[in-house]
Amino acid sequence: MTIVLDGVGVGWQPDAHMYGDEGANTLQHVCDTASPKLPELAALGLGCILPLDGVPPAATPLASFGRMTEVSAGKDSTTGHWELAGLRLDAPFPTYPDGFPDELISRFVNRTGVPAVLGGHPVSGTAVIEQFGEEHIATGKPIVYTSADSVLQVATHADVCSLAELYRICEVARSQVCTGQHAVGRVIARPFAGEPGGFVRLSDKRRDFALQPPAPVLQQRLQSAGVHTISIGKIADLFAGAGFDATIKTSGNSEGVIAIVDAIREYKTRDPKRDTFVWVNLVDFDQDYGHRNDPDGFARALEQFDAALPSIRAELPSDSALVITADHGNDPTFPGTDHTREYVPLLVYGVGACRDVGTRHSFADHARSVLAYFNVDSAEIDGTSSFL
Repeated sequence: MTIVLDGVGVGWQPDAHMYGDEGANTLQHVCDTASPKLPELAALGLGCILPLDGVPPAATPLASFGRMTEVSAGKDSTTGHWELAGLRLDAPFPTYPDGFPDELISRFVNRTGVPAVLGGHPVSGTAVIEQFGEEHIATGKPIVYTSADSVLQVATHADVCSLAELYRICEVARSQVCTGQHAVGRVIARPFAGEPGGFVRLSDKRRDFALQPPAPVLQQRLQSAGVHTISIGKIADLFAGAGFDATIKTSGNSEGVIAIVDAIREYKTRDPKRDTFVWVNLVDFDQDYGHRNDPDGFARALEQFDAALPSIRAELPSDSALVITADHGNDPTFPGTDHTREYVPLLVYGVGACRDVGTRHSFADHARSVLAYFNVDSAEIDGTSSFL
């Protein structure tokens, strides 16, 4: 099982200056600012990766520990997860810091059949529905916006535009609008509800329409070898569903933890002899706190995950392995609300001797290691090595 703590970086990479992120350190700055209590993560060895206020290095850590370096161009969720799956991107997905060009908006309107759009510029998802939500209700025009990530997001009110229609709009945008030079990493459906002044996003109804990976990725290789693959959270969305036998959607970390425990119990009850890989994304760190510059909320989310670790570890079969890592940074104390170009933590519990596995040269070491664990050939993943 691999759990991705979305946005939990552990210090800026040497190339961070190219992204304006020199000095970012998500986990360290959250600990410095909000002092979360993380005894379970400390016991695994989190404090052995980097100095953390209140998280001392364990004298005898229960897991192997280290950090991984992103080599792909970019710092968004799709790029990070694709590299974790063994796929390196040499060119970044397109982004729109000055807003979408007129030609893209015109194509969106023409292909989807909507009367017009509201927005069109980079903005926080909560801010954009407060800004345009009332006008959207009055006119029916969808709200289209982006962020520092390679995304085109479409927000509509559930009482104005049905979920089916919102998903149709996004499917058309994915297949007919966001192509070629505008092939963003994800088109995201963002339904919301409520009244002006009290709009709320329906996170459990969100749907991501990602690009299909251009080459076989980790879970597809496992699937071909007969390994049962399960996605929890937004993992499958980031790969357009490629390579997963089962997909469990969650609205946030709390549902994600419940889904983890349920998936392990179901595996032990129904088919304990079948090799199974569970890949989890816990999104609250990034979605609710990193992008909103909320280190206190970030710290609470870390504490909640830490408190859930004993129940997760207790359910794990004795011959299983647990990897805890991240996909990028999102330092809530850093200027702006964007992801940050950082190393990501690496904790490996339940397999091999506990040791310092150092700084890995690519997130793709994760793919090679998981394949090696299941005795699946990983020779095609160049420039990587197993940390197991």
